[in-house]
Amino acid sequence: MPRLPAVALVMLAGLGLAACGNTTQDRALSGAGIGAATGGALGAVTGNNVGTGALLGGAAGAAAGGLTTRDQIDLGDPVWR
Repeated sequence: MPRLPAVALVMLAGLGLAACGNTTQDRALSGAGIGAATGGALGAVTGNNVGTGALLGGAAGAAAGGLTTRDQIDLGDPVWR
């Protein structure tokens, strides 16, 4: 798999999972953790460097979490309610 699609996939996964928390700091920290875990896992699965995937995913997750507001991530009530 070429590197560019793998990096894009890691960044998209980090962005999608980054917005967890009520404050900007919470979202940035949880986004970094979730993004790093996702990036590392994707790096391992795709045969790329796990550390690089974790670093890129963590950075993307932290950025996405830090740049969002609580109103932007409020998806309303869960479908089961």
